[in-house]
Amino acid sequence: MEKAMDYYNENRILGQGGQGTVCKGILTDGIIVAIKDTKLMDGKKFDAKKADQFINEVIILSQVNHRNVVKLLGCCLEADVPLLVYAFISNGTLYDLIQCRNEDFPLTWEMRLWIASDIANALFYLHSAASQPIYHRDIKSSNILLDARYGEKVSDFGISRSVALEQTHLTTRVQGTFGYMDPEYF
Repeated sequence: MEKAMDYYNENRILGQGGQGTVCKGILTDGIIVAIKDTKLMDGKKFDAKKADQFINEVIILSQVNHRNVVKLLGCCLEADVPLLVYAFISNGTLYDLIQCRNEDFPLTWEMRLWIASDIANALFYLHSAASQPIYHRDIKSSNILLDARYGEKVSDFGISRSVALEQTHLTTRVQGTFGYMDPEYF
């Protein structure tokens, strides 16, 4: 994986967040992937909280098959920190598209409506059509990736929760990005 990421070359970094760094990787067979490593705090070892989020993301994304949800291709446990390997999504995030206005590619109201509809479709699938309901808990524009055709992919499932159908409610501590949480949940 280090070779695929050109030994953590800074030019390969696609993004950084609270959970880790995502780098562009090129596998030996030429396939381009996105590789997410787990952020370590103050040089500490991979702690239990990070391990739980890593395992949670693997479990949840292995259950999901939807055109608007990022595809997990695999994971690597042979590195100092576990790595997740995703299908590469080429056009950045919805946040970038909204914030960095591009005169050559204006974001029309029709496109905005299409994007919102696709994201709502993915959330409906996760909440209602998946074998066990999945609650993302951190939907925001920087967690929506855009593919080559500007199709949307919901990403970053580290703090998501899957709830068994027989459960009547879910009790957890509040997590997510302030300002993006459902006020009732908060």
